[in-house]
Order: sequence, then C-alpha cells, then structure tokens
Amino acid sequence: MSPTPAWSYRSGRPPFALPPLPVVLLLLFALVGAGGTSAGAVDRAGASGGTATPDRARYDVTLRSDADGGRWTGRQRVSFRNASERPLREVYLRLWGNGEDGCGTAGTPPPVTVSHVRGGSAAGLSVGCTALRVILPKPLVRGTRASLAFDVSLTVPARNARFGREGAHRFLGNALPVLAVHDARGWHLDPYLAVGESFYALASDFRVRLDHPSGLKVPATGRTRTVPSGDPGRTVTLAVADRVRDFAWAAGPFRTATDTSPGGVRVRSYWADDTPAAGVRLTRTDALAAIDRFGEEFGRYPYGEIDLVMTPGFGGGMEYPGLVLLGTTEEGGAVVHELAHQWWYGVVGNDEYASPWLDESFAQYANARFHGWETRNCWADVYWPDDDAALTASMDYWSTHPGSYHLVYTAGPCALADLERTLGAGTMARLLERYARDHWYGVSTTADFKRAAQAVTERDLGPFWEEHRIR
Repeated sequence: MSPTPAWSYRSGRPPFALPPLPVVLLLLFALVGAGGTSAGAVDRAGASGGTATPDRARYDVTLRSDADGGRWTGRQRVSFRNASERPLREVYLRLWGNGEDGCGTAGTPPPVTVSHVRGGSAAGLSVGCTALRVILPKPLVRGTRASLAFDVSLTVPARNARFGREGAHRFLGNALPVLAVHDARGWHLDPYLAVGESFYALASDFRVRLDHPSGLKVPATGRTRTVPSGDPGRTVTLAVADRVRDFAWAAGPFRTATDTSPGGVRVRSYWADDTPAAGVRLTRTDALAAIDRFGEEFGRYPYGEIDLVMTPGFGGGMEYPGLVLLGTTEEGGAVVHELAHQWWYGVVGNDEYASPWLDESFAQYANARFHGWETRNCWADVYWPDDDAALTASMDYWSTHPGSYHLVYTAGPCALADLERTLGAGTMARLLERYARDHWYGVSTTADFKRAAQAVTERDLGPFWEEHRIR
C-alpha cells in the first residue's frame, strides 16, 4: 500500500519527502478509529503448535453481480489441511470487508455476510464482525483435510477505498472471506486498519467464476478469460490463481489495453475515462520496466499476468496478487511501489500487522532503486517519536502513533539503503535474491531477515540493527 499521494513518487521532490502535514494526518487519522487496541490481536484458543495452519487451502468461488457490480452474491467453498502437530478443532474466516463498517446497523447489514455454512458450525462473529468462528464437526488431525462451504454476499461500500467505489467503478479488495492463520502465537485475529494493513494469509489456490453484465470489464487476480454467461447481456470472467495470498477484482466501464514486457509478463491496464492519458502512459511504461527488473533482482514473477486498475481519485495505491489499484494523475502514480509488493508481501509473505516494515519498507526500497533516488541524505526528514520507537514495530504500535507511521516508508528504505552500503551493492543484491528464494510462497520474519543478512558477511551487524532500530 502507498499512503502518500501518487505525485510524490514521480515528482522532483526529495525521494523520501513527506506530503504536507495535513495530508499525512488525514491519511493516517483512520488508524486511530479503525485500529482498536491490542485486546483482539491474538486469540490463543484452538489448536496449539508452532506451524502455520490451516495451509494448502483452495477456494472455489461462484458469484453473480447486480447491474453495476455493486453487489455480488453466490457460494464459496474452501478446503484446507491441518499442518499443526495438534488437532484443529476450529477455524476462523476473516471478513475483512466489514472492517470499516463493523457489524452494520439494525437496518443495514454489514457489507460482507456469510450464511448457510456446511462442514462446520458457525459460532459467532467477533472483532467488529471481521472474524467468524467455525467449529469443525470433529478434530482435524495433522496432515488431513477438511472443507467448508457457505453462501456469501458482498455489498460494495459507498466510499473510495480498497473495498469501495469511485464513480461507476467498483473495487473489491479484501472482500472475499479468507482463512485466518494459527501459528505459535495462536489465532491471528487482529483488528482491521483503514490505513496500513492487518492481513496475514498463507499462499492458497483460487478458482473464481464472476458472472456480470457484459458492459462491465472485470480485472482480477490470476489468469483470466471470459466466456458467455448463458443469460442475455451477461458475461462470465473465469480466474485461476495459484499460490496467492488473496483474491481481488474490480468492475466497471474501464478502457483497456494489453502489453507484454520483454520478459514475457502480460500487463493488462484498465482505466476510468477521466484518468489523465499522460498518467496512464507513464504507468504502463513503468509497469513494463518494473515487473521485469524486479524479476531479475528478486526472482522471476511467477503469475504470468498483472492487472493495473487506474482511476484519478483513488488515494495512493493498494496491492493484491496479480492486481494493483492505483490513483493516477498526469505524473503517473505509485505503480512501481505496488509492483514491488508482488514480491514483498505477495511471494515473500509476512504478517502485515506484526511486521509492516517487511513489506512496506522493502517495497519502497525497491521503488527508490528503480527510480535511482539519492539515499545518502534520506535521514534528514526522519524523526522518531520516542527512544523506544522501532522501525520493526507492529501496527499495534503505529495505530497509537499515527503521525509517525510514515517512518515505515521513510526510515525503512533509508535503513535498507544503508545496509546496501554496509554490505556492498553486489552482496546486498545476492542477499535479497537468496532471501526471496528461501521464503518463496512462505512467511518471513524480521529475525529471518537479520539471520540472512548476517550470513552474507563476517561483519557483526548487531550495532547496525541497533542503530537503525531494527529489533
């Protein structure tokens, strides 16, 4: 995600300069209202044992939209395996789309509803109606599989957001219910944050069928194709996505174009009519270059296709596997940062609530390298709120220090640039390529990265970590 306006990524401003303070406060204020406290962060009920589970999930989804793509209803099935040593007695579905609206009101249900659950017993919603506990009919022992099926209804909220709308265009990011993760810390039931992310998911497979009016273009995660619906005036978009952490799509009367990068990645662009043409051109050009460059630096892009969804009013950008949402001005947007997330969050996963720097700082460091920004003086605008503040703090910390959240995007890439100078450019490049390979489709932690960095040098990096508040 890029919380800063898109112009800061292409303008002549210093590379890590912040937008005007009122903009920062406006963008980050939502952290206080939506973030809640740490009380709901980890629920230790259920299976115990350190291995992340349930894993090897497959989602089969069939949805049908209304006339403008603002409401989708249908059926969803998810099968999964217990990777833990201990029997799994329950699972949780994360209904992230309810994050900003909670449980709705007496006359208005929440945007995401689940009903008619089969394969388990729905045991109630919690964490502002973003977590649905489902008790399994019998304990699921290690290495065995189970499945759930349920009806799902998605109503796109009337706000310009990752799950929201802009004019005639609908965005369905974090809309589909997905399985929560249980690991050594217990069940991860963190609160939703409107700025920043709470998401933590294991790589899964998706097979999605989206039935919609033929006048709507529907970019989506994965490789897509369209077939006739069977109903007059309707089309079905079929999407296949393997080893991804989430599934997102958009719907609207987009204009479209398709390019192929020199490295063979298909880049499909979708933009609203009022998106500046110059910005669309710049975004497409940068995307073609960035997707190949990051593939060379971190490992070949594994999904074959990437969709760019551009509108003039979307704030900054938001990343999903195989699809990014981009606010696009005449100067382009944050496409390079968001494409870097295809590796740092997408391929190399992390708990985004516990360790936001592992995806945001790494993506912004890649962004800085792509654009050739000078980083030697990037600390000039970095101010820590207190002596205990750490770059590696969780969103639990940043939600109570919203005015300092920008440090993940400023101090983080500065620290990684300093590490590059400490190790040498060649060694840093080998470190990142090896680190990505070792955690490909997996989950990484700050401790993992520190170990990987120490392994490539004889120099004791302990003082470096302390100086840069990497704890």
